[in-house]
Amino acid sequence: MTKPALLYVTMQPKPPLSPSQFHDWYNNEHGPGRLRLPFCQNGFRYRATDLDSPAGGSQSQPEWMALYDFDSMDRFTQDEYTRLRKDPIQSQRERDTMKQIFVDRKFYSLENSWVSPEFEKLEDVAKEGEKSVLISVLVTLQSGPGIEAEFLKWYEEEHIQMVQKVPGWRRTRRFALSQLDVDAGKRAEHLILHDWASANGIQGEAMKAATSTPWAQKIYKEVYEKRTLRKYDLCYTFGPAARDLASLMDDQTVAAQSTDGLTRTLPAKDSGVDRPVIESFITTPDGASLPYRLEGNASPNAPLLVCINSILVDYGIWDDFIPAFLTATKNKYRVLRYNTRGRFTLPETSTKDITVDTLAADVITILDALRVPTAAVVGVSLGGATALNLALKYPSRISAFVACDTNAMAPPGNPRAWGERIDMAASEASTSLSGEKVVGQNLAEATVRRWFTPQSYASASFLPRIEAVKNMVATNSLAGLQDSVRALYAYDFRPEMGGFTGKGAFLVGAGDGVLPKSMKEMAASLGTGVELKVVEGAGHLPMVERPGEVGESVGGFLER
Repeated sequence: MTKPALLYVTMQPKPPLSPSQFHDWYNNEHGPGRLRLPFCQNGFRYRATDLDSPAGGSQSQPEWMALYDFDSMDRFTQDEYTRLRKDPIQSQRERDTMKQIFVDRKFYSLENSWVSPEFEKLEDVAKEGEKSVLISVLVTLQSGPGIEAEFLKWYEEEHIQMVQKVPGWRRTRRFALSQLDVDAGKRAEHLILHDWASANGIQGEAMKAATSTPWAQKIYKEVYEKRTLRKYDLCYTFGPAARDLASLMDDQTVAAQSTDGLTRTLPAKDSGVDRPVIESFITTPDGASLPYRLEGNASPNAPLLVCINSILVDYGIWDDFIPAFLTATKNKYRVLRYNTRGRFTLPETSTKDITVDTLAADVITILDALRVPTAAVVGVSLGGATALNLALKYPSRISAFVACDTNAMAPPGNPRAWGERIDMAASEASTSLSGEKVVGQNLAEATVRRWFTPQSYASASFLPRIEAVKNMVATNSLAGLQDSVRALYAYDFRPEMGGFTGKGAFLVGAGDGVLPKSMKEMAASLGTGVELKVVEGAGHLPMVERPGEVGESVGGFLER
């Protein structure tokens, strides 16, 4: 049977590499790249608490350690893993940074484990932010017949039994150095990892007893050749998405971009918006890629607001809303926006039967990737339906929602109306620079004419914004539209709305046809009734036409 495997890495930055530059690279590039591998089960960063020098670690006593659990040892020799450290996948920043770090990387196979009933997997998103202590013990044995057997007999028959009685013990795992490392000339050794609760009895009498028995003293003297014990605190849990804004607040951190251009980290000084920004992507279980932009408050504990687009546009519709929202909330929030399914052509692996439940599940995938247990959401049009559906289906994950310019049920005429719009786009057969068929100008012009008010068209200063949205529509993938529009064909939230007990609100542009009237009825039917904000001078995208008012409204609602 294939044994689970462990990648164990210790690191010590060399001067003059700044801590913030080191953390940005590791947290936002290196770690997430490993967690995107389907066979990498988790990843954790630890910081040593046993350093001899208050100034920090050294090559012989590194300050930083990372663990990655893999499903089997053979993964470490497969191209999907090894290419991460080669051209063209490995970025120039990674190559440059690695030259400024003392690194020791080892591979181990899991030999045995002991788990407390109180142990909980720290990679579970619900455990994000919880503290944990780890004791690492590296053991090299003396040479000779029966030495390893004597060590294992003591460890499993006496030592681990006593360790389990120490207050705060959660799990112990024993690993053996991989044949890969032994063949490379490294001395065979055992790695023992003890997981502890933050409140524990490591310094207490029970632990002293476990390490001071006559049998233990005999092992230390006659069996061990070398024993290295290190103590660490958990400081970061990786997900498959970059999210560390804090490391981008330091002036010494520089803007960076992955080789494929899909991930960028922009320090506040370089972002153009005076706040740290991360742009990257999340891949859904069925293979759809969802580009996102994370910005705002740099604290990892700051609450998160997720902004969900309408169909046919990208996340640029929130450009003016976000600064207004952050000002209204005194920069309290992190804000995430993303391009929903349908912006681009979906891969063959992805589901083509897209529903409002598919779109809601995408948001949960994003929250999991960013390791966010709960978030507030605001969405418009189909994004508004998604926000409402999220609040109804996932009440433990959604702290509050604002649904804008949407319906509680799919209007019966939607399939016909959208079918005509798709036919209009298909007849134009516009092609993008990449060779992909896109929606084109005819449908784009018809769409924005419906979305924006006559007053906005009469404003010369606002016309560039209309053109920007029109361009978003014109460049949307035609195949993506054909797939994603199906979510608008059939849904009905009304049976679930009466039992809603969470925090919600509705918002609508006064000039958005019949929606002000129908959304008033929606607001009255949700639970015991919630507020409806009508935005004068706005149509279907009030966050574009009246971003200041909408930002203040959403911020005020969330802060109440």
